Amino acid sequence: MDKTEDVSLRGNRWQRIVRWHRTQGADGEEGVKDGENPGTHLGPKFKINWREWSVDPAEHFYYIWLQVMIFPIIYNSVIIILRTCFTMIALSYLPVWLTLDYLSDLMYMTDMIITVRTGYLDQGILILDPGQLKKRYLHSKRFLRDVTSLLPTDLLYFVFGVQTPMVRINRLLRLPRLNEALDRMETRTSYPNTFRISKLMIYIFVLIHWNACLYFALSSYIGFGSDRWVYPNITHQEFASMRRQYFYCFWFSAQIFTTVGDTPLPKREEEYLFMIADLLIAVLVFASIVGNVGNVITSLRDRDNVFFPNHELVKAYLRSHHISKELRQRIDNWYQHLHINKKIIRENEILQQLPLHLRTEIAVSVHLPTLSKVTIFQHCEKSLLEELVLKLTPQVFCPGEYVCRKGDVGHEMYIIKEGKLAVVADDGATELAVLSEGNFFGEISILNIKGNKSGNRRTANIRSIGHSDLFSLSKEDLTDVLSEFPAAKRHLEEKGRQILTKMGMLEESGEGEEAEAEKVETKINRLESQLEILQTKLARLMVELESSNRKMKARVEQLEREVAALQRHFPQDGAVEEAHGRGEGVGGEVGMEREEAEGEEEEGSTAKLKKLGHGEEGQDVPKEGDGESTKSTKDDLERMAEGDTSGQKEKNDIQQQSKTEKNRERGDDRPGKGDGAEIEPSNERQGEKEAEDDGENSEEEKDEKQET
Repeated sequence: MDKTEDVSLRGNRWQRIVRWHRTQGADGEEGVKDGENPGTHLGPKFKINWREWSVDPAEHFYYIWLQVMIFPIIYNSVIIILRTCFTMIALSYLPVWLTLDYLSDLMYMTDMIITVRTGYLDQGILILDPGQLKKRYLHSKRFLRDVTSLLPTDLLYFVFGVQTPMVRINRLLRLPRLNEALDRMETRTSYPNTFRISKLMIYIFVLIHWNACLYFALSSYIGFGSDRWVYPNITHQEFASMRRQYFYCFWFSAQIFTTVGDTPLPKREEEYLFMIADLLIAVLVFASIVGNVGNVITSLRDRDNVFFPNHELVKAYLRSHHISKELRQRIDNWYQHLHINKKIIRENEILQQLPLHLRTEIAVSVHLPTLSKVTIFQHCEKSLLEELVLKLTPQVFCPGEYVCRKGDVGHEMYIIKEGKLAVVADDGATELAVLSEGNFFGEISILNIKGNKSGNRRTANIRSIGHSDLFSLSKEDLTDVLSEFPAAKRHLEEKGRQILTKMGMLEESGEGEEAEAEKVETKINRLESQLEILQTKLARLMVELESSNRKMKARVEQLEREVAALQRHFPQDGAVEEAHGRGEGVGGEVGMEREEAEGEEEEGSTAKLKKLGHGEEGQDVPKEGDGESTKSTKDDLERMAEGDTSGQKEKNDIQQQSKTEKNRERGDDRPGKGDGAEIEPSNERQGEKEAEDDGENSEEEKDEKQET
């Protein structure tokens, strides 16, 4: 059936392509001549761009070609040695052998062309570029092997004669291609164990064939009929025919390799060496046969154990516990039904090694017809069906066996795949209804419907009439699936309420409880929405806080830069201390005269300040010790802390003028220019005033940093 559908699909595809080409030809008025019937016109020939042509190694064409290449490889493996050792066979059918030889060479050449166009995977990507394929093939060892296998060694026929086909022994270099073809066939065949046994027998046949040919050649070298071990004399009519020669040698070789031992004893050294080599090879052949056959038997047993439960273990358990004969008979019938009808109940374990998407597709293809018959699943989404088919567990029930009983706690629901089940009364004899393929039951006990008087217990007795195949779906699995599909859940619950209403097992307060549940759900939704709003506000506040921190940090950095600039314009601590120390030194020297000349010092300093207060350009410069000057300096610092650039500039000008005035004052009051009594008190007062100003500036800087 599948093959017929495949052929029909291919036919439809080609018909569409031909129809499209016909329409293209009709549009251009190129495909149909005038007066010609369009129905009898054959479509244009398909053109293939051979320069860009490439082969996908996963396609069916490549697989078919590998199967075709088996024949020339096996031909050369069998016939070359046969013609070399059996000269009569080689000369009797020489035209046939030469034709087959060059036909196989032609297939070898075609195989090289296909190989150079065969794609390969690079990091999971199929490479089909002709340039890359050619470069990769020409630089590989495979190319050297293929070229060597096609060397024209047949020209040596002119030297040794056509009776020596051993010159074509290089054709056997294509044996790796045979292994590739057999491996591909093993992965695609539906009977891998049978194929492994067949492949082993082919290898053994070829080995026995080679050994038979070598035995005949050795007999010819020693002399036919010279002793009992070699081939008999071919002059006798009985042993002269070609078929008799080959069959006798093949039988002799098979006896050796099967270790039967019914062979004549060797007489010569050559015969002994040949027998020793054959016996060693026979041991390996026997071991390989036993090992492969054992593996096949083991795999078959493992397959049966996976497909069907181990009946032997169950029987041993029943015997050890002295189970009644009636129950043991029921179990035996159950096992027999599984084996006869090939009922597989461990599908999940069999398909466990496959990826999830492949398991889903297999489960859908196997179980979807059953699910489509269930009424509650007929209009469901495809994704729901894909989830359900992976959760279904097949179960088989025998005739008269109860699937569930009334009052039992329900843990799963059932879907009938095949068979019939009866809903029986409590007496076990009265049938209330009959359930057939596609029906389902048990959903009421696992849905937790509000108002169900029976709770999670079964509400009916279900018994199998004959052998029934069911799918079970557990409560946990159904809850997980329906949580993602609320519409299907409501539909299933509604069906359950209808059934409970008909049975009179649904309480009236169920609607109130449902309304209360809906109110609770509404409150939960409202709380969730409020929580989302609060989370949004919190996120916004966090962003604002982070922005404020960045701004504050930038502000602090700016203030630090401004304070550093201000400190560069003020005298350093060392200069202040030096000036203060100088004042103290001068005062110490004239300390005794200070009282006497105090009045004169005040007058002299006042006169000097008035004189220097006007400056060279007539600008008003604040005097030292003046309260207004101190107040203006504090105002300038406050404006600088607030970032007023104009105040900064003004303060810098005032500081520059004050510094200039101090320098002038120091230059005018050097020793030797005036009275010593006048210089010393003035220097003392000047040092004290500078120290006082420096202390005020440092205190203001500390206050600004604390405020920041």
